[in-house]
Amino acid sequence: MTIMQMFTSLRRGLLTLAAASAIALPAWAQVQQLDRVVAVVDDDVVMASELHQRMQTITQQIAAQNVQAPPVDVLRRQVLEQLIIERLQLQMGARAGVTIAEEELDQAIARVQQNMNMSPAQFQQKLEADGLSNNAFRQQIRQELIIRRVEQGSVSRRIQITDQDINNFLRSKEGEFWKSPQYLLGHILIPVSSSAPAEEVTAARAKADSIYEKTMGGEDFRALAISSSAGQNALQGGDLGWRKTVELPTLFADALDGISVGETTKPFRSDAGFHLLKIHEQRGATEQVVEQTKVRHILVKTSAIRDDDAAYNLLTDLRQKIQAGELKFEDAAKDNSEDIGTMLQGGDLGWSNPGQFVPEFTQAMDNTPVGEISMPFRSQFGWHILQVEGRRQQDMTDQYIRNQAANLLRNRRYEEELQNWRQEIRDQAYVEIKLPEAKEPAEESAAGDTSEGESQ
Repeated sequence: MTIMQMFTSLRRGLLTLAAASAIALPAWAQVQQLDRVVAVVDDDVVMASELHQRMQTITQQIAAQNVQAPPVDVLRRQVLEQLIIERLQLQMGARAGVTIAEEELDQAIARVQQNMNMSPAQFQQKLEADGLSNNAFRQQIRQELIIRRVEQGSVSRRIQITDQDINNFLRSKEGEFWKSPQYLLGHILIPVSSSAPAEEVTAARAKADSIYEKTMGGEDFRALAISSSAGQNALQGGDLGWRKTVELPTLFADALDGISVGETTKPFRSDAGFHLLKIHEQRGATEQVVEQTKVRHILVKTSAIRDDDAAYNLLTDLRQKIQAGELKFEDAAKDNSEDIGTMLQGGDLGWSNPGQFVPEFTQAMDNTPVGEISMPFRSQFGWHILQVEGRRQQDMTDQYIRNQAANLLRNRRYEEELQNWRQEIRDQAYVEIKLPEAKEPAEESAAGDTSEGESQ
């Protein structure tokens, strides 16, 4: 497997990293030709050498997966179409000014090295074995990153997940199953038939209550199950394995309502007898409680007439006046803050969640006690002071579940929209295929013996 195969595999989420052994390429891959244009794509072209190299890469990928390759002419058309779409995406990226920082490029290459389990020296040797220079490899990775960014930006704008979409999903059977947590459950059954006489029912209930009291006293639930339960899994400590509540009988699910990890239900009865359930562990949907902070701030920006020292001194002076009681924070914000979104509200940012602000602001906010004002600090937006007005624990479980559901729905629609978007930009582009053997049969027939291709 070449290094470019590895990156392409990573990009598409295929993380199988088996190295492809040397294979005998078909005759077309061995022929050396002078480079020529095989397709005109708007203001760019695809060269025969690029098509040849991509054909080699795809052929090696297919061989590594032990999959039967399609006929050469079919594969050639598919690969050329892939190159045409990539050309269009790169042109869109160039028009939009998409750039990849060297640091981001270095990180992407480091991930390739890490997943190939290679040292820098081994990685360099692999590059040379694949006939790639460092500069050529970096440029190919850069293009892959640009294409990914163009795709994500263009396709994400086409996907709108509404509150109604989320509501419909969460109310569906699939949604109920998805959001239901999983419990590692223990079960004890004290048998008594539904037609048993009253004294047997009373005795069974007393035994179940006694076991419950023992669990409350700290006795091991699994040991009690082995010694007392008539359940199918009694000899396994009553373990039922990992179960979602929607997979359980309604009677069991109702009994677990309000029970936390480590707790045991009170005995409850079914036609089979009295049951006790214990939640040993839980995974999946859990309560999401976050600490929120209520904060105000004043922003002062630097300019040609106000340098860092002047901004710092202005905020220091305002802070001293507020602390001395000469000025209210909200009045100082209305008169001095350059945050147009909050200045009229006296700098009020409301209740914030963790991670909502840039790191410098978050650090200053977290380090400032309630009721106090921070020292001036700088962020990418300018100089600030802030006042913490309060902190509280807020249950965000419902919002967390809705956010997760929105992400799930968005990811489902992404692949479908990605294919639609690719087809749209292909249909809207001018494409002229110069390679007769890469044309569809209908196109080849329409073109006759001329070198004209398709124009769209």
